[in-house]
Amino acid sequence: MYRTPERIELKSHDQIALMRQAGLVVARALRDMREAAAPGVSTADLDAVARGVLREAGANSSFLHYDIGAGPYPAVICSSINDRIVHGIPSPREKLADGDIVSIDFGAIVDGWHGDAAITVLVGDVAEQVRAMSEACERSLWSGLAAARAGGRLSDISNAVESSVRASGSYGIVAGYGGHGIGTSMHMAPHVLNYGRAGKGPRLVPGMALAIEPMITLGSRGTQELADGWTVSTVDGSWAAHWEHTVAILEDGPWVLTAEDGGRAELDKHGIALSSLAA
Repeated sequence: MYRTPERIELKSHDQIALMRQAGLVVARALRDMREAAAPGVSTADLDAVARGVLREAGANSSFLHYDIGAGPYPAVICSSINDRIVHGIPSPREKLADGDIVSIDFGAIVDGWHGDAAITVLVGDVAEQVRAMSEACERSLWSGLAAARAGGRLSDISNAVESSVRASGSYGIVAGYGGHGIGTSMHMAPHVLNYGRAGKGPRLVPGMALAIEPMITLGSRGTQELADGWTVSTVDGSWAAHWEHTVAILEDGPWVLTAEDGGRAELDKHGIALSSLAA
């Protein structure tokens, strides 16, 4: 049977500029939550920090009341501690402890346009192998972002992420989950896996915007969904890291919309010029 290709939303420069405003709200909230994360702080406290940033910016949440069939999501962040990979629900009873890691995922809407990013935060004195895993995950994110260039193929991003992770060590690359298109909705076509052969999938063209989000573990790549219908954890109890940015693909290079510097410092390390639209 012939399958019609997924429709991928393309944005004008003006629309990408609006996405940049949403991206800056996301960047500010993640920075503030990183600073607030400490032993004894609850994940609900972190959610309150993010809500405050949304109020100050006059922005809306991409996550609050989002529904995939498990009921409306009740928070503006996802907070996933240790063996939880993604979609953890904040709670006043869930407090960070010394040695924990917490992946914080956050999205904001400005004038109908979304930004989405995630960081993994180290809480107190974290084991070296856990620190190395988070750093490997972040490096793979930037390898994927550097591959988000017009003229390439979607799986060039997937392969760049996978190759970076493999070069860093023996980590599990989470199966099934990945990044996505983003724009007038938070989740749009195409799905962006974090593994695969290069040169496959849709052509990368100017006007595309993607949320790239590697997730890796210290053990198995397998996952399980918990009873709340949202939280995804590792099947073997191994700890996980999650990093994400939203990137726009433009004629003359990428623009990382959720990075405060537009991605300049990290893309420079890969020899990739930032789009002139970011100037």
